[in-house]
Amino acid sequence: MSFWNSKPLVGMVHVRALPGTPNHQLPLAEIVEKAFEEARTYQRLGIPALLIENMHDVPYLKKQVGPEIVASLTLVARAVRSLGLPCGIQVLAGANQAALAIAQAAGLEFIRAEGFAFGHLADEGWFDSDAAELLRYRKLLDARDVRVVADIKKKHASHAATADLAIEEVAQACQFMQADAVVVTGAATAQPILADELRRVRQAVSLPVWCGSGITSGNLGQYFDHADAFVVGSFFKKDGNWKNELDPQRVMALVGQWNSLRDRQARES
Repeated sequence: MSFWNSKPLVGMVHVRALPGTPNHQLPLAEIVEKAFEEARTYQRLGIPALLIENMHDVPYLKKQVGPEIVASLTLVARAVRSLGLPCGIQVLAGANQAALAIAQAAGLEFIRAEGFAFGHLADEGWFDSDAAELLRYRKLLDARDVRVVADIKKKHASHAATADLAIEEVAQACQFMQADAVVVTGAATAQPILADELRRVRQAVSLPVWCGSGITSGNLGQYFDHADAFVVGSFFKKDGNWKNELDPQRVMALVGQWNSLRDRQARES
């Protein structure tokens, strides 16, 4: 069964603050090593896929990051990818072309893209849709194998400008604009998804539908039948805080539940 058809748990690799960002402290070689070790721990504990993100670079630039970020994340991505797990990358905030270039250079399978369809007001300011530019850039790079997994009504943002659009209509727009999958999230990092929204999106599109925030060992079961992948970051960290180190007990608990749910689904099919 391929990664895209296995309802994977996708473990977030939160890269330490990169050169030039306000919280940068570590030498680049140590940043790469820490990301690699976090990814290797995920692999050892049974996580089947990874998503790299520059979460510690807060506050985030909007849409554009410097060459030092692209270069640093390419080193990280190459190191993490060497483990052989399916892997993607997100470059905050909404630096989707940078993510695509890194993914192509490092041999990653996908990017997670903010601001793919419809405009919205995020922490960093107004985001225009970038689907047209992004997919043309993918064509230019001959990177068709790098899939675009697009957030809809993304977290940490106001969607007043599109309040007349239901979340499933935004998902349908992403499908029309040729995203490869869509991501449903809660309102902020670690906040759970509204189960009704997930079900409506699932019914509205033929694309894979991912859960992008708030997954825990307590709620995975209610989402499992309606989603195709589960991105998990905060829950896997000590005390459920994304800034902390991985907590192996939390990882093993969720992996165990995920395996049980997959076994149940296999028996019923």
